[in-house]
Amino acid sequence: MDNSKPCIVQHDRMVLLECGHYAFEEAREQLSCYAELVKSPSSFHTYRITPLSLWNAASLGWSATRVVDSLHSMSRWDVPLGLIQDIRDLVCRYGKLTLEIDPHVPYQLILKSIDAQLMDEVIQRIGMLMLDMRRISMTEMAFHGARRGWMKQELIRLGYPVIDLAGYDDGQRLSFAWKEAGDKESFQLRDYQKDAVKAFEGLPGSGGSGVVVLPCGGGKTVIGMAVMEQLQCETLILTSNTTSVRQWMDELAAKTTLVSSDIGEYSGQKKEVKPVTVATYQILTHRRTKESEFEHMKLFNERQWGLIIYDEVHLLPAPVFRATAEIQATRRLGLTATLVREDGCEQDVFSLVGPKRYDMPWRQLELKGWIAKVDCVEIRVPMTIDLKDKYHCAEGKHKFRIAAENPAKLTVISRIIQQHPQSCVLVIGQYLDQLEWIAASIGAPLISGKMSQQDRNGLYDSFRRGEVRILVVSKVANFAVDLPDASVAIEVSGSFGSRQEEAQRLGRILRPKSADNRAYFYTLVTKDSKEEDFAIQRQMFLIEQGYEYAIQVQPDPDMLMSMDLKDSYIEGGHILQ
Repeated sequence: MDNSKPCIVQHDRMVLLECGHYAFEEAREQLSCYAELVKSPSSFHTYRITPLSLWNAASLGWSATRVVDSLHSMSRWDVPLGLIQDIRDLVCRYGKLTLEIDPHVPYQLILKSIDAQLMDEVIQRIGMLMLDMRRISMTEMAFHGARRGWMKQELIRLGYPVIDLAGYDDGQRLSFAWKEAGDKESFQLRDYQKDAVKAFEGLPGSGGSGVVVLPCGGGKTVIGMAVMEQLQCETLILTSNTTSVRQWMDELAAKTTLVSSDIGEYSGQKKEVKPVTVATYQILTHRRTKESEFEHMKLFNERQWGLIIYDEVHLLPAPVFRATAEIQATRRLGLTATLVREDGCEQDVFSLVGPKRYDMPWRQLELKGWIAKVDCVEIRVPMTIDLKDKYHCAEGKHKFRIAAENPAKLTVISRIIQQHPQSCVLVIGQYLDQLEWIAASIGAPLISGKMSQQDRNGLYDSFRRGEVRILVVSKVANFAVDLPDASVAIEVSGSFGSRQEEAQRLGRILRPKSADNRAYFYTLVTKDSKEEDFAIQRQMFLIEQGYEYAIQVQPDPDMLMSMDLKDSYIEGGHILQ
């Protein structure tokens, strides 16, 4: 045993990392490349090595030997031989199967294997039921190009990710450039953004599809535009909401020579199809009834797109996955802050959009000043005796909601706002009744799904100009809302244990700040409730990125009347001065 090393590597692919070890940061950075964090108690973090985590590592250039050497360098005991064999087996599966175009038969693809035995296994497990699927040699099988996406999905489910070398259609050409250097709106790509574009392009024959992972504020939109500029083709951009649609359109108009006649909005408000079209996932998945067809999916075939950009790719709905399976001959770029999906469909992102091509740890961008330094604080807010009684009598999800809407959180919100008198503050939550009450109590405007897009944009603009210092926002502001001056976020409730949502909400305050480039993320959690358990899960991805949550425990509300810590007493959801 070597206590100078920070990790305990187990037979079951779990790795325990000692939090107090001097080599913790270096080990955490290595593990995040090929394992996923599953638990984060104060003494040891627990990582799990999975097939997908290894295949994403392989797509970024990690060999099995490099992974094993990394574990050896960090493990107190010998790395189990069975685990070493598992790693070698799984990593080498990436690349055992490739897809290529048949140069002799139009619209036909060839699945190639490095050995006949593997092809035997694939044929046996997939079956030869499709009429257009036939074996042409001991190591090759031919099938129609329309089955390209289906084949990749099936093979990754069997444990064999495919390297797709079948190439892409160029699409309709669209000539444009960045604005001239002397232009007011000119800018330069950052070094890591240039690296991300190069990684997406890949080596000849190997690039053209995949995912770029960067934190909010890291400039993912700029990377998307840079890929467009390199390819010079008509592009379909899919994103999470209408606010994001407008931001993409504004950025394209501001930073490139594209004009308004080149850029179209395809949303609930407008249905424009132009050389660059920006659409929402919601409109693509809209249908009149549950039995109806998705009438707007035709957008994928409205023009000869040379590139499709999936913004916030971790939100990609299942019907869009199905459509994506049918357009594998079009280049695809996924942009996201996290590959975490609460529905477990990470494999579909890998097989249909593409593997991870570039990933920059959040803390590295912070150290270079490209995103703000964030202090994360979890504040545990006790319940009154009456609320405890109500909580313990409730069942299931009702317990969580009672805890989430704990009225004692209002006093904490007021104190935090007082602690940051010059800061722009976002109060973010899940439940509209709670948010309406908070907004009325602190005298701040509320943005929710009930509000028109025009009114939302008006409030966002007022916030950017400093005319409004505090905004209360529902989950409509979780994604793709550019509020660069927001430096304080107060999370009052959320979607159970969503790691994805926690990362996106922290992302609202990551834009670089003037002066000290510092921001503050407060998450308010009801003490001794289900909210505490879900908070641990919610924070997992950010902890993996190197963020630490300081814990503060508030005094019991029923004791506050005799203490000087209180400005008002909260009872039954009302404030008594």
